[in-house]
Amino acid sequence: MGRSENEIRQGGSPVRRAAEGTTTAPDHWRYVRHLDALATAAGLDAGVEGDAVAAVLGDPDPVMAESAVVTHLDRRAAHLLTDPRFPGWARAMRAAIGARAFPGRRLREWTLLKEITRGEPWSAAELTAASDWCQRTAAELLTSYEALDLLAATGRTRRVRNTAAQRLHRRNLPG
Repeated sequence: MGRSENEIRQGGSPVRRAAEGTTTAPDHWRYVRHLDALATAAGLDAGVEGDAVAAVLGDPDPVMAESAVVTHLDRRAAHLLTDPRFPGWARAMRAAIGARAFPGRRLREWTLLKEITRGEPWSAAELTAASDWCQRTAAELLTSYEALDLLAATGRTRRVRNTAAQRLHRRNLPG
């Protein structure tokens, strides 16, 4: 009736795998293994982490591989947002990602968020053209009055505009 955990990890029953002529794990298990490998590499040199990202991107399922890499980028970039190692890390990730559109865009957006967070020069046009994800993340995380004011006025979605406006309002309350 039910399958054992071992059968699930191996991609089904041995009879089913033999009939299909495959012994590879299902995509979700490879995804988890990729995330584990990337998390392990995260504690090492940025070049080693870049090599791990490149290895994951070599997976035969490019959608799953890019999804794992973007999840990793989100976790690492959030952790490194105010860290002086961010620029070196971002360069290593950019080299590993290459011309892949989705992870490349996410890395550019994290770099924009880092610039705003650290008070570095940033482009209002780039923030207004950023993805819904980036604008939502900016509205939720940033403390820059200029960025929140811009998002409250020109954010792409009602959620972004409202979140930014509420954060501005809370910031201006006496207290």
